[in-house]
Amino acid sequence: MPTPSTSHPPHRRLLTAALTTVAVLATVAVSGCGGSADADAAPGKLRIGYQRFGGLSLVKARDAAPDVQWSLFESGPALTEALKAGSIDIGQVGEAPPVFAAAGKIPFSIIGTSAPIPQGEAVLVKADRGYRSFADLKGRTVALNKGSNVHWLLVRLLEANHMTLKDIQVKYLKPAEGRPAFDGGQIDAWVIWDPYFALAEQPGVQVLADATGLASNREYVLAAPRAVDKRSDEIRAFLQRYREVTDWGIAHPEERASTLAPELKIPQDVTSRALARSARPLAPVTPAIGDELQAITDSFIALELIPGPVDLRSRVDGRFNEVFQ
Repeated sequence: MPTPSTSHPPHRRLLTAALTTVAVLATVAVSGCGGSADADAAPGKLRIGYQRFGGLSLVKARDAAPDVQWSLFESGPALTEALKAGSIDIGQVGEAPPVFAAAGKIPFSIIGTSAPIPQGEAVLVKADRGYRSFADLKGRTVALNKGSNVHWLLVRLLEANHMTLKDIQVKYLKPAEGRPAFDGGQIDAWVIWDPYFALAEQPGVQVLADATGLASNREYVLAAPRAVDKRSDEIRAFLQRYREVTDWGIAHPEERASTLAPELKIPQDVTSRALARSARPLAPVTPAIGDELQAITDSFIALELIPGPVDLRSRVDGRFNEVFQ
């Protein structure tokens, strides 16, 4: 097996630096009480948890909701911990974080979702390793962020290739840890989502598989039950702005990328590539969405990755669906 080169051309160093900046900023933002709020935020503001690049990041970048308090998180699991701590009212995550959060008895309601985004997450390998399919990773080290959207992709890939978790060596790494491990050859494959996925797409890096045909990779909007009950009018108004900004971004892809690139602190061409496959319309939560999440939950329970029973269907709250129609 070829040994990966330890020297990196200038363009790779620049992109790696950009990735590190994204991760470090997110890590700094989540230090202390689960999330970092804007310093001048008033106590009565609606508190929004977002991930850099997710749909809410465009709302923030456009300053479309100046009356809310923003908190940045590196990943969905970190955001759900902030819900547990009571430091945010609303947050946006992928499809596995609600499952792990519910298993951890964290109170939340699922009040919105998105159209499927299967191409926004993928398994990356070094092209010179010679892997041609996910099955070729049997016995190899595969890294991912535990409890994030890509955790479900890993489960589905294993099922599709008639493999189990025992057939690979799983290494749980946060995005800021996964990229150096991938570049340095300490892992054989990295399961990751945008924009980290787009940043890592460089010469010599191969997309072994994405979630097409395997996982929906939807975004989910979670809310603290107390906020849903006590601040429903504020939440509805915020979701309306979220919907309007999302629709604007889809209709204006070039302006969307130029707006988000400075917010993400990554090159505009990388932002454009990631958004082209990962920005999708918002959608209402329906019984079918509850069934989809419950199926994911039941699979994680069967694999003993979370304790059961867990009822995800009961977390779906459609009272704001008219905003997403």
